[in-house]
Amino acid sequence: MKLENRTLEDAQRLFDFLSEGDEGPETVDIVLAMGGQDLEVADTAAAAFFDKKAQWLICSGGFGKDTSALFREEEAVLYGRRCLELGVPEDRLVLERSAANSGENFRFTQELLAQRGVFPRTGVVACKPYMARRAWSTGAKQWPEVSWSVARPRCGLLEYVDLGRDINTVLELMVGDLQRLRVYGGRFQVPVEVPEDIWAAYERLAAEGFDRYVIREI
Repeated sequence: MKLENRTLEDAQRLFDFLSEGDEGPETVDIVLAMGGQDLEVADTAAAAFFDKKAQWLICSGGFGKDTSALFREEEAVLYGRRCLELGVPEDRLVLERSAANSGENFRFTQELLAQRGVFPRTGVVACKPYMARRAWSTGAKQWPEVSWSVARPRCGLLEYVDLGRDINTVLELMVGDLQRLRVYGGRFQVPVEVPEDIWAAYERLAAEGFDRYVIREI
């Protein structure tokens, strides 16, 4: 499907806004890889684990809204396998295999680490580029005892989709994430101000049909 220039411009606005996030300190206690359909997040997580000299790498995810019909194994299992291939020590790797959304990624990981007597103070969330802002805002709300920063690929929208990703799916996911920044603010995430021009771009994209993951009943 060929997209109109205005659609691509709106998509780039959302991508740039959603991709913003603080990379944080040089060292952290944990890296949390947020599950999803983009398996390259595991590469980002492994790189952050070594770069940030983390003590633990947690791969979190069961089957979510975009993977329940796509994968036969839990997201955490697929991510974990890749992290081992990239050299993450098995005794430093934790799999959280039940989370079905971003809030559960944090809550279930916190519970799992507490069972091991691990109580981190600093952490990096490894995620898709356009998940960065929402990942941080979710972590800050769901697990405020940890000072969170973000690791994600540094790339533009077209560069990201040129690596074999379906641009329509990416737009649908971004539209859903942008809406959740405003709708979930103060409830499941810390409030994040969404500028009016970004919200207008979201509304145009949703009206064009990229609304698969838009919440209908709020």
